[in-house]
Amino acid sequence: MSPRPPSIQEVRLEFEDMNAFLFLCGPRDENLRHLQNRLQVELRVRGNQVILRGAERQKVTLAQQVLTQLYQVARVNQALSLGDVDRGISLISRDPTASLVVLLTQAAPVPSLAGKVTARSPNQQKYLEAIRTHDLVFGIGPAGTGKTYLAMACGIGALISHQVQHIILTRPAVEAGERLGFLPGDLVEKVNPYLRPLYDALGDLVEPERGRRLLEKGQIEIAPLAFMRGRTLSNCFIILDEAQNCTVEQMKMFLTRLGYHSKAVVTGDVTQTDLPPERPSGLVHARRVLEKVPGIAMVEFDEGDVMRHPLVADILSAYEEDRKSSGNGSPGNERG
Repeated sequence: MSPRPPSIQEVRLEFEDMNAFLFLCGPRDENLRHLQNRLQVELRVRGNQVILRGAERQKVTLAQQVLTQLYQVARVNQALSLGDVDRGISLISRDPTASLVVLLTQAAPVPSLAGKVTARSPNQQKYLEAIRTHDLVFGIGPAGTGKTYLAMACGIGALISHQVQHIILTRPAVEAGERLGFLPGDLVEKVNPYLRPLYDALGDLVEPERGRRLLEKGQIEIAPLAFMRGRTLSNCFIILDEAQNCTVEQMKMFLTRLGYHSKAVVTGDVTQTDLPPERPSGLVHARRVLEKVPGIAMVEFDEGDVMRHPLVADILSAYEEDRKSSGNGSPGNERG
């Protein structure tokens, strides 16, 4: 006797607001195709209806919830991106009671010189609130979760609202697993390759000409961490990026630079330390030592907060599973 074929689950959704429905579908139905590919559920559009079909009830139900909530978002915010579809899948698959509508339409925006930036996950909301209410914040988690981007948006918001006089962006000059050898040029030209990611993020938030003027006037300063020694950083917004590559001594030096009327945000991923094995990570050490110090906020991100291609979250999950199964210990372990 041949096995019975799996029963097909089918759900029909009808959307009354045609403008919102068009935004839900996206250009050439790309949002629907993206959802279909991510969840392996068949989606068919007939007029103002979407028909969902699939062999797994759980995936059909998830697709139904995501579409229903994204439609409500579209009625408020109109345009939707593929990233919004991914946020919906990630958020609702973790917590079916979560409100994507609240997250994407009611999050307080952060002003930047290129528009407004909003949180796209609950941890991002927590991070922005921590930056608003604390003078020292640690944002710890994998690449692509928006740690540096959101911190820079907050810094630019503080600058244009005259809460601070300038922004300082810094990171340790540590090579990621390969030796670049001697670099030509003066000191600034030698360290610029290490600071390129900060320039890239700045370019997303500030129009190129205005960004150039702010850099020339010193209102935005990008410098390697070694340049912070001996300074007192007052009336500014400071961001230390890639902090997992700081030594314990460098981290202590940086944290003790903080002056009056300033905020500091420290970002990093403790699983991607490029320090030699004998040098413990200053970020891992600071997380342990400062965890209970009043006035300091620590926000942890995970793969559910990744804002890059959905494959990035899957890659991070695969590496984490491999780490656990091979018994390599905790990430970013404090060697020595």
